[in-house]
Amino acid sequence: MTSMRWEQLLSPQRLHDKRLGSSREIGRSPFHKDHDRIIFSGSFRRLGRKTQVHPLTENDHIHTRLTHSLEVGCVGRSLGMSVGELLGSRLPSWISPADLGVIIQTACLGHDIGNPPFGHAGEYAIRDWFQRAESSGLLGGLSTPERDDLLTYEGNAQGFRVITQIEYNQFQGGMRMTAATLGTLLKYPWSVEHRTQEGKFGAYQSELDILREVAEALGLLAQGDNRWCRHPLAWLVEAADDICYALLDLEDGLEMGILHYSEVSDILKHIAGEVPVEYLEMQKRGVSQRRRIALLRGSAMERAVNEVSAVFVQHEQALLAGRLENDLLELCHPDLGWGCVRPSSWQEKGYSRTKERQNLKLVPTRRWASCWKPL
Repeated sequence: MTSMRWEQLLSPQRLHDKRLGSSREIGRSPFHKDHDRIIFSGSFRRLGRKTQVHPLTENDHIHTRLTHSLEVGCVGRSLGMSVGELLGSRLPSWISPADLGVIIQTACLGHDIGNPPFGHAGEYAIRDWFQRAESSGLLGGLSTPERDDLLTYEGNAQGFRVITQIEYNQFQGGMRMTAATLGTLLKYPWSVEHRTQEGKFGAYQSELDILREVAEALGLLAQGDNRWCRHPLAWLVEAADDICYALLDLEDGLEMGILHYSEVSDILKHIAGEVPVEYLEMQKRGVSQRRRIALLRGSAMERAVNEVSAVFVQHEQALLAGRLENDLLELCHPDLGWGCVRPSSWQEKGYSRTKERQNLKLVPTRRWASCWKPL
């Protein structure tokens, strides 16, 4: 097989509860049930106590993993519905744009569900603990991949474990999501042996059989032992995450006094492409900076959603063939890549910041490492 098929990629089958696989209630599809299972889970609720970027802040305007995930879900839903409208008859007759939207929204809600406290710093702390444990001989008896799972603790792999093993039906299917939702959730559908330069992978050895089952059910293309290409919709989850990470964390920087208003507003205006008429009226009326920034951010997000949706449809065949190499935002207008593609994504691909700075003519701002300004 050289190309994936939407009919299989959007399967509503529940791998561990086949009786309920394709059942549809009035007003609620199997994919909406996936959404509700995430929302009402304890592990999702606990994201409210976990760091997005700034830990231990007393300002309740600052994002946590919970508020971040909810906002990513909103952007993901918009992307899914937009793409569903644009693809139209190319999708199976039983899939509506609303179904596509809720599949991506659910995957967005679950994309950080395996992250430990204190964000990525928590991942490094766990890895460090296991490195010390290994030097003390506590990891003896484990296979090399099992040891690597612990030494390279990864929030994405832990999230897959939470959803498929730990929540609800413990070690009997977990949340028992549909195959389509599980595939969309898998940003890195491979095991630790294929981890990226940044240590990214999507499933521990304990969930490897489940990963294989998901890949087989969806028809994901194999790219080696224990490695498959991404589900096409996973690219939209990544785009939604990057959009929110870049734009909303700017607001956090402003709230905490790390950035000036002029810096944030200039960046958002550049990404939006034009200044909304309402913004000029707000300035005349002396409306607060927080509300003006929210308007600019909404305008920037709207442009990002529209362009990412168009790029996704434009590259549909490459996505279905598992051949897309660039992030969707990198394929959009340079303004969006300039403002929304995080430098860490370049490192995951093996690029250096110096090289990309030269190619894109960008330099980091004075005080906010994840934002970039033209030379």
